[in-house]
Amino acid sequence: MRFLIRIAYDGTAYNGFQCQKNGVAVQDLINRALTDLFGQPIKTIGASRTDTGVHARDNAAVFDAETRIDPSKIAFALNARLPEDIRIMSSERVPDDFHPRYQETIKTYSYHIFNSIHPDPLLRNTEFHYYYPLDADKMREAASYLLGEHDFASFCGAGNSTKTTVRTIYNADVYQDGKRITLVIRGNGFLYHMVRIIAGTLIEIGNGKYPPSKMREILDARSRDAAGPTAVSRGLILEEIRYPEYETMQKGEDE
Repeated sequence: MRFLIRIAYDGTAYNGFQCQKNGVAVQDLINRALTDLFGQPIKTIGASRTDTGVHARDNAAVFDAETRIDPSKIAFALNARLPEDIRIMSSERVPDDFHPRYQETIKTYSYHIFNSIHPDPLLRNTEFHYYYPLDADKMREAASYLLGEHDFASFCGAGNSTKTTVRTIYNADVYQDGKRITLVIRGNGFLYHMVRIIAGTLIEIGNGKYPPSKMREILDARSRDAAGPTAVSRGLILEEIRYPEYETMQKGEDE
């Protein structure tokens, strides 16, 4: 039997989501909690390998186990075994061939910037403090160049292992609420460090180093050297992972 769990976590204390040789990852603690719950070694398969310090409101993972526990109750049992900065938001049974990385996927990320002379200590783990003034309108205009299908090689960090750097972006927008500036980006997949490199590039455009149209030149260059720096991890949140094909199938079964 295969189960899908949806996971939220504050990534501050962890070496990313995926199990690592050095340091504790979110997946390590979930695997331990599952092993304790079912009394046998359980290993999860994660949907997104978020980096050290990156947070999530809706990551996903699957695991296999034979159990009579109501699938929806597994989340409660796991949360009783996990620290407060990791929470299982839901649990359900899925087909045995369901794979969280190989299904048709739509992912949404947000990147949070606190644009102020002085940092806010209450936001130190979840927002990037940037003290020079930023023009959110220019950042928003630059982000619009990302829409559609493009080769995002310029926004791909070293160590990427995917076969192609072509991705489709469905939505990319920049919002401002006082001193807080937020990038929200949704696509069919993202390359290694892609959102953080986009955020770093938008910051350079927002501070006047480049005009918004520079984003098109960077895309066309297909070179990491053309883009801006990789923004720090703590401002990044994996907001949502959707599985359109699976969700449509489930809806049809429920009707």
